[in-house]
Amino acid sequence: MSLRAVELIARKRDGGALTPAEIRDLVAGYTRGDVPDYQMAAFAMAVLFRGMDDAETAALLDAMQHSGDVVTWDHLDRPTADKHSTGGVGDKVSIPLAPAVAACGVAVPMISGRGLGHTGGTLDKLEAIPGFDVRLDLASFARITAEVGTCLIGQTDRICPADRKLYALRDVTATIESIPLIVASILSKKLAEGAGSLVLDVKVGSGAFMKDRADALRLAQAMVRAAQAAGRNCTALLTAMDRPTGTHIGNALEIAESIEVLRGGGPADTRALVVRMGGEMLRLAGVVADLAGGEARIARALEDGSALDRFARLVRAQKGDARVCDDPWAVLPRAPIVREVRAQRSGTVARLDALQVGLAAVRLGAGRDRASDDVDPAVGFVLLHRPGAVVRVGERLALVHGRDPGRTERAVAELGAAFEVDEGPADGLPLWIDVVQ
Repeated sequence: MSLRAVELIARKRDGGALTPAEIRDLVAGYTRGDVPDYQMAAFAMAVLFRGMDDAETAALLDAMQHSGDVVTWDHLDRPTADKHSTGGVGDKVSIPLAPAVAACGVAVPMISGRGLGHTGGTLDKLEAIPGFDVRLDLASFARITAEVGTCLIGQTDRICPADRKLYALRDVTATIESIPLIVASILSKKLAEGAGSLVLDVKVGSGAFMKDRADALRLAQAMVRAAQAAGRNCTALLTAMDRPTGTHIGNALEIAESIEVLRGGGPADTRALVVRMGGEMLRLAGVVADLAGGEARIARALEDGSALDRFARLVRAQKGDARVCDDPWAVLPRAPIVREVRAQRSGTVARLDALQVGLAAVRLGAGRDRASDDVDPAVGFVLLHRPGAVVRVGERLALVHGRDPGRTERAVAELGAAFEVDEGPADGLPLWIDVVQ
């Protein structure tokens, strides 16, 4: 296979196309170890420069999806749906979304990730709840999904092992940005978990992987085409990530905000994302006739307590302390230091740069630069004002929750620099940018 790989690499390097069988053999050989890392790195670089057509991308996705176990949900008495976000700062939407959708009669089996760089991770947030176990095997994943209607776990050794190897390789060979490789990586895991419908949240802006709307739209279109070719109902929403989502940044803090949303409150943008994404999931799953009906169902689940009740059941099933649903700060870890960020001038908050906020949170200890780094679940930021707010000099803009005095003071300065207060109106992207169906 290693000798055969040279031919395939050369053909892709020269702009040629590979057959599905060739792609399948290459991925299988790499998963087994017959194709060494240096050859797969060369293949990834060739794809980065030459691209792949839709047929090749679908074949790569299929090969990676079937490199390990594929979960099926034929035994369930309800449809299944899932959501994936390309990531950002303060994006805790999956946490209230999954139980809200489950409360409306659609099962949500969700394999999630950890934060890396300025982008937060759902698993790190859930682990801020004492005892919450995201390291479940597939049998437990299936059982809890059937019993509760949702389950959120990390990628197991048996799900998409080809993606695990290839993603780590892309991370150190500057080949992350290839759209075919992104599509195959994201969707192989999502399709392997078996959900029948998929909603994609493709973020756009400084705190997103895709900074530019046109690039994000190309990615969204490629993912929707690939998912639909694989027989899944799929919609992609392009949403703003030029400022953080919600008001709380940091793992325990974001759990607290998620509980507020599950209680029918929370920041307007976080709630709007949950309602819209949930409505799309219900529509794609066929339990409502249209998006408006789906959004109404999700909003009702948040208002009547059924979504919160479903989340409490999920926390108990995954061995967490369900008291978090009644009194979050009686359970969640608290940072020992709280410092204020104050406005240096009067005016309107014109911008709040998501990337700067995310990087400041990482340096405070709320995120990680490397996969092996530890994360402090207690530290983070509470944003008291967002773009569009009128503030006076000396007014509090945010709170920094820290543990180390030096890092906390640096975070105060860094977070303050992320706020741009001006005399003119706020300048930013709309929350809803585009839809791909």
